[in-house]
Amino acid sequence: MLLNWLKATTIPKPGIPERRPLSATPILASFRRIVVKVGSSLLVDQTAGLLKREWLEALADDLAELHRRGADVLAVSSGSIALGRTVLKLPKGPLRLEDSQAAAAVGQIELARTWAEALGQRGITAGQILVTLNDTEERRRYLNARETIGRLLDMRAVPVINENDTVATTEIRYGDNDRLAARVATMASADLLILLSDIEGLYTAPPKDDPSARLIPVVPRITFEIEAMAGGAASELSRGGMRTKIEAGKIATTGGAHMIIADGRVRNPISRIAEGAPCTWFLTPSTPVTARKKWIAGSLEPRGTVHVDAGAARALFSGKSLLPAGVTRVEGNFDRGDCVVLRDPSGAEIGRGLVAYDAGEAGQLVGRNSRDIEAVLGVPGRAEMIHRDDMALVGE
Repeated sequence: MLLNWLKATTIPKPGIPERRPLSATPILASFRRIVVKVGSSLLVDQTAGLLKREWLEALADDLAELHRRGADVLAVSSGSIALGRTVLKLPKGPLRLEDSQAAAAVGQIELARTWAEALGQRGITAGQILVTLNDTEERRRYLNARETIGRLLDMRAVPVINENDTVATTEIRYGDNDRLAARVATMASADLLILLSDIEGLYTAPPKDDPSARLIPVVPRITFEIEAMAGGAASELSRGGMRTKIEAGKIATTGGAHMIIADGRVRNPISRIAEGAPCTWFLTPSTPVTARKKWIAGSLEPRGTVHVDAGAARALFSGKSLLPAGVTRVEGNFDRGDCVVLRDPSGAEIGRGLVAYDAGEAGQLVGRNSRDIEAVLGVPGRAEMIHRDDMALVGE
């Protein structure tokens, strides 16, 4: 079991996940922040429409063991619509949008309660987060969600995340949280995403159609040929299929996270991965930290400039966040979450970062101590003008 497999292994410190050659299969116990995605077809009995409680209890044992060993754990769980339609006695088959949203509203209560009980029995606090794809793409909302997740993990809680299907429209998919899970993994700076599915991994062809299809154990890089191997949906309750899993793999690996597709139909699926059960690893040459810095430094258009004093510049290069006290002036018309250029007293660019205040607020905080923020703005605010995790300095 996972306990024995991990016995002699310690979780690396945050920001220093183990990276092995791309030809090698990574060691599961080396990952420090793990997102586990659970699909509807695994969590809900397709015939009765009821929760598979024994299966969830076994998965909770796996998550609790990873948590006990020091890893941060996040769960992305489908199932609210599948559970809610049973309670509301909705017919089988495709649902109208308003019926899907109603089912999600009812099913989400049961889903959250079940996760809270399963983890609570193992001494772990669960926190529910409902998001839409827009929450992971619009920078202001992205920062809010990232900070909430970060605080929950700091307090050793397990965020249980689901798409907010009660208000989602075009992005509603019946149990397809694969791409959302990948975006969550990137947003949370996770170094591993595990997609538990109703198939062992990626095959050279859809195994139901081709008996000679072979499982691919390691995908060093997602190529056109890899994308061409993806088939359609695997079950009635899971409409995403392999195609969305490949899309999730591109998102996750670009963000510095390895990804696993594994068979979740068995008991203790994560223990089985640790013991060498068949699965597919999608590898990344990067880390969450380097991928995020590359994104900030090169993919975002700066909306303003923040000038810092010499002491703040030295503090930044020593690994500190930028506090308002070290800011000498701000320029530009930027909003919270926008990318800004950082300049030292000589005017040289020393980095870029995602600012925690809009231009008007930032201007009021120039040179002020962080403990004065509430008095200046009238409301509590972030202690940092730019957090170290949201910053890329020259030379990094």
